[in-house]
Parts: sequence; structure tokens; C-alpha cells
Amino acid sequence: MPSGQPVTLSEVLVDEVGAELWMRFRFLAPDIARDAAAVTYADAEGDFQALCDDFALSYIASFGFSADVVVISLMDRPVAFGAADPEATQFFEAFRPSPDGCVWEEL
Repeated sequence: MPSGQPVTLSEVLVDEVGAELWMRFRFLAPDIARDAAAVTYADAEGDFQALCDDFALSYIASFGFSADVVVISLMDRPVAFGAADPEATQFFEAFRPSPDGCVWEEL
């Protein structure tokens, strides 16, 4: 990772949001924990692009999937998708896949 933090894939979720197919790649990133504060959102910003370009696009292609939106999530501990955990730190970014890589999507 550009930030130097270790990340581990936790899960990949596929769902429809309106007429679009979204793929969510959720990674454990313990160094973003508030208590540790080793990696801030600003530090992790380049990690989102790298995870989308280097991991998510390859994953999508290798399984023959197609996605309109790719969401990269970093969480300091496992949190069930959609669940609230006030103790957890989570960062998210969304991208649109393109032939040239992932393009940041403002949500």
C-alpha cells in the first residue's frame, strides 16, 4: 500500500443500487484505528486508488464480472455490512471502472 499499512481482504459484496451493479471490496486495515492513529484518512488516500486499480479490477476481470461502481472500504475491525459500530473506524471511496483504471466517483 502507498501508505505502508497492511490490509487484508475481508469480503466482496455485489448488489444493485438502482439500475447499477456495485461491487464492494471490504478490507481490514487495523492501522486506521482511532487509538493507534498510525494511518489517517489522508495517509490512506492513495491506498484506495491502488486497491481499486491493482486488486479490484483484476478480481472483477478474473471472475468475469462487470461493475458500474467499485467501492473500496477500509475498516479497523470486522463490522457487518450496514451495521453501526461506534467504536470502529471505517473509510470509504467509490470509483467507476474504466479501460484506463479506476476513476474516483463523488457520491
